[in-house]
Amino acid sequence: MPISSRAPDFLKRTIPHFKNNEELGLVQARWSFVNKDENLLTRLQNINLCFHFEVEQQVNGVFLNFFGFNGTAGVWRIKALEDAGGWLERTTVEDMDIAVRAHLKGWKFIFLNDVECQCELPESYEAYRKQQHRWHSGPMQLFRLCLPDIIRSKIGFWKKSNLIFLFFLLRKLILPFYSFTLFCIILPMTMFVPEAELPAWIVCYIPATMSFLNILPAPRSFPFIVPYLLFENTMSVTKFNAMISGLFQLGSAYEWVVTKKSGRSSEGDLYSLVEKEPQQQRGASAPDLEAVVELEPQPKKSKKKHNRIYRKELALAFLLLTASARSLLSAQGIHFYFLLFQGISFLLVGLDLIGEQIE
Repeated sequence: MPISSRAPDFLKRTIPHFKNNEELGLVQARWSFVNKDENLLTRLQNINLCFHFEVEQQVNGVFLNFFGFNGTAGVWRIKALEDAGGWLERTTVEDMDIAVRAHLKGWKFIFLNDVECQCELPESYEAYRKQQHRWHSGPMQLFRLCLPDIIRSKIGFWKKSNLIFLFFLLRKLILPFYSFTLFCIILPMTMFVPEAELPAWIVCYIPATMSFLNILPAPRSFPFIVPYLLFENTMSVTKFNAMISGLFQLGSAYEWVVTKKSGRSSEGDLYSLVEKEPQQQRGASAPDLEAVVELEPQPKKSKKKHNRIYRKELALAFLLLTASARSLLSAQGIHFYFLLFQGISFLLVGLDLIGEQIE
């Protein structure tokens, strides 16, 4: 759960939505990030989260009055929490759990895209990897537990279908499985089987279209569309492993590791951002960085940092780079370039050369 810094007018812009709307259970604001331009890793995370808030949350909020609670930057009606059964510790995604149970009880949600809360993205790959493991293992735990309740609930057929196929299965199960099996296993293996051939639209057009659609809500990130595609395929290893562990309740399914942050979203660290972003345009709901200019951040002691080695990523890097060499020898050009750059992407991640190193 990210630490969020709310604007002084946050409650004034959220609480009024509850007035004369007794069916409303949750008002959710969007996240914005103080360190989205810190390094390549944070830029790629920002692309994913912009799509999540500006597309997934908004569309579900408008058409279904439902979306997953983001764990912070939201206001709940106490009656809705009590009616849904309160907070439970049965999964590693308590925020999503309470949202699904409240939805099954008939409560409606509102998403406010114009109300921002400043948060912070993990800057090291190790922290991001553990966060993504929890975010993809937890929903599969919840899916196992909630499926009978969804089927028996009194909500409409369309809402049940959305919960099962779009909310749970598509983003959390099908897409990681598709990316991992196709780009990390099937495609490189076809280079060693002369009779096997994958059409270009599967290898090129589908992933390019998906990446283009994901990056639309963050137009400033268009120069990073190729690294984004390669990195998402690389992260599919972590996501697929988390999905399997959550679905079948394996050892790491209930692992809870607090995501390490640099503390930039605290008031003391916001002080340092005033000089970095003096021209940044912010809406009325965004926290005022200048308001904390008098707060001096405490000096931090420097600690020795080091790289970690990720064996699964390195093993896949070896497979992909070997397959790219095999592709070059067999004159399959389009496959060669993809496998080469995807292999390099796995190599960089496997050697922990993306993002900041851990202390």
